[in-house]
Amino acid sequence: MTGYINTIADLEAQTYGMNLPAGNALLKQAGMVGGIHTGHDGSPSFSGSAVSDVSALYNVVYGQKVWSMLNREVNALSMISKRPYTSSGWRVLKSRPAGGSGNLFTVDKADVSLTLGELGSDTPRADSIGGVPENAGLSTAQDGLGPIAPTYAQLNMSPKVVAHQFDFSELAMEMAQIDDGIGDIRAQMREDMGKHHAEVQNKMLVMPLEFYGEATLLPNIGNNYTSLLKVITSKAELDLLDAQSSLMTDGATATNVSHIYGTNRDSASFLDAEVDAGSTYAATGVRSLTLTLLNNMVRNLRLAGGSPKVILTGYDTIQALADLLQSQERFMDRKEIVPTVNGVRGTKGQEVGFRVATYYDIPLIPVKDMTTTGLASSKLSDLLFLDTDHLWLSVMKPTQYFEDGIANGNPFGVGTLGNRALYRTIGEVGCSFFKGQGKITNIQ
Repeated sequence: MTGYINTIADLEAQTYGMNLPAGNALLKQAGMVGGIHTGHDGSPSFSGSAVSDVSALYNVVYGQKVWSMLNREVNALSMISKRPYTSSGWRVLKSRPAGGSGNLFTVDKADVSLTLGELGSDTPRADSIGGVPENAGLSTAQDGLGPIAPTYAQLNMSPKVVAHQFDFSELAMEMAQIDDGIGDIRAQMREDMGKHHAEVQNKMLVMPLEFYGEATLLPNIGNNYTSLLKVITSKAELDLLDAQSSLMTDGATATNVSHIYGTNRDSASFLDAEVDAGSTYAATGVRSLTLTLLNNMVRNLRLAGGSPKVILTGYDTIQALADLLQSQERFMDRKEIVPTVNGVRGTKGQEVGFRVATYYDIPLIPVKDMTTTGLASSKLSDLLFLDTDHLWLSVMKPTQYFEDGIANGNPFGVGTLGNRALYRTIGEVGCSFFKGQGKITNIQ
């Protein structure tokens, strides 16, 4: 259906002008065989004659190049899937129709009277969970047949705008081509600022959880993408942090830390991820990294119905894990992975992508900016276990590049004798299954 955006590919096509059936016609216009840049005299630098003006291609080509960087480098942002931003909210299952909201289905053998309300309770009698007599009566408590229903919750999020502006003067553009200059300063700035735009978005996803508790010092941190450290936490972990560093000392701080997607974690256990932080965030509570910690986390996530696709951590933790396995005469397997807009995936029968270590066949992705939670020093980086089927970046606008100024014949548009440029991406992190996400922290 033309004009509808159903997948991230549709959104890219709409943004970058590569709608089917044109395919990659943007880069294959008649006569275009050279690189996309501006010559020294301001004319298009193409060997063909069919393309007369490429100024309109700046926001398309360079924006798409940065968008590609976001999805093909080994970092936190490239590991999660990208979906079009089609809705400001979604529903999640808060509780089963009966048996509670925990990982395991709970039943009871206590001597309680069998009522219609008991059939849908968090701890129903073991003889009233669905087995009924022949010709059972409808809505009859003694026959164990009555109306029950699951409980849902509504979550919502607002898209976040990530933008970086930069400019360069007309004189700088001219002088860069002489006196041992760097040449085309515009191309160099686009390249370096594009890398910065991509790196910043990755940093947002691994922002320390404690930073959300600095309401006075960091009042605008909510304008960033929601950090994975805030998504993958629990009320129990927040209580540990509060006891150690007073994260929730005022109303604004408490809201920043404990509220997510319009809901307060203090009264919503379905928002709790599987977190192993030990008993205290004090220096005395730091644990040694052991295989038992990892094995327990993988097992608990699978018991909860999750399926961890990737483990994000720092280089220090991966090295410590490798040393731990080597001391036991065991070694980490390795796997080829390819980061894509649909999240990390494996490859079969071809040597492409990145080769990373695995643990229980789960790729271990090194993230250079990975943080540690808590105030104790000399700790290893946290380990984040992601079920990327239920964790994604909701994209409203992929990365785009904008530029105007004197080199484009419009100094009045920017108000300076130079050029001004901008990279901009709009999106936000979403999660529909918190119990399938895990974190191991407070380790050394």
